[in-house]
Amino acid sequence: MNAIDVTPRPAAVSAAVRFLQSRLMSILGILFILTALKWGTLLFVVPQYQTVIVTRFGKIVRTITTPGLKMKLPIFDKLQRFDKRILAWDGPPIECPTKDKLYIIVDCFARWRISDPMLYYNRLNDERSALSRLDDILGSETRSAVATHDLVEIIRVTKGRKPARDEELEKTGTILPTTIPDIEYGRGEIEKQITERTRQKIADFGIELLDERFKRSKYNPAVAEKIIERMSSERHQIAARFRSEGRGEAANINGQKESDVASISSTATKNALEIEGKADAEAAAIYAAAFGTPDQQELYSFLRSLDVMRAAFEKDTTAVLSTNSDLGRMLKSMAEAVAPTNPPR
Repeated sequence: MNAIDVTPRPAAVSAAVRFLQSRLMSILGILFILTALKWGTLLFVVPQYQTVIVTRFGKIVRTITTPGLKMKLPIFDKLQRFDKRILAWDGPPIECPTKDKLYIIVDCFARWRISDPMLYYNRLNDERSALSRLDDILGSETRSAVATHDLVEIIRVTKGRKPARDEELEKTGTILPTTIPDIEYGRGEIEKQITERTRQKIADFGIELLDERFKRSKYNPAVAEKIIERMSSERHQIAARFRSEGRGEAANINGQKESDVASISSTATKNALEIEGKADAEAAAIYAAAFGTPDQQELYSFLRSLDVMRAAFEKDTTAVLSTNSDLGRMLKSMAEAVAPTNPPR
């Protein structure tokens, strides 16, 4: 048996109950629900790659890590979305000195992610603040690491590296001795040190640093010109030394060549004179044997005179000779010998 409440109610309460149960209130409720659904004030979607923190009046109500369609209280609840994926940090170039007092510019990058969304929201609130904090901490740790190591440690990676050799240059004997200083840590180990130290400092912000790397290391532009000039000067000195050695070698080769030419020419002249001397001796012996008698000597003298005449009197030659000279008497005798005799009358 159902109990019936017969307690009399005030008129104002009865009027309020009748208003809430009226058709108008039902229509307004339906419109409110449809509006909330339309504008997403009641339902929201959590993607798989995001973590959502729901706040109400600035306080954290709940943290949603599972993807799907979720509900919240319209108007009062606010959503704070944070990415679960690995995020990138690309800091500004940092100018810092090395242990051996060389100023360089180091450009770094890192990968990080949000490990504790609630702590991250309370300490940093958004990604812009997180990147700013990473700029400060990573920049400070990078400067400290670079300042405690030599430049070769920042540049080199491999320990015990051997310099490249050119076999052709080694054969000529003009190759310069090349040595590469060995390293104790190397760039990879220095990057690990920076990562570990930074990871400890940013853990209180709900951030996990996965890795930090040097993207680029270069000299300061003001110092680079001086270094290039010094390197150019050293190369010019090496080139000048090579040229000097080349000129010295060329002088030795030219001197040896001239010495060889003089020796060969002297030997050839000596042999030629010996041969000429032997030939003259043999000719003199032959002449002596051929013209040993007075008649032969007279014939030889006559032939030599003919040779002299042939060489002296060329074509269209006019000569004035005395009849008392040997040549005049010879010509006269020849003329008398070839002249016709007058027949007796």
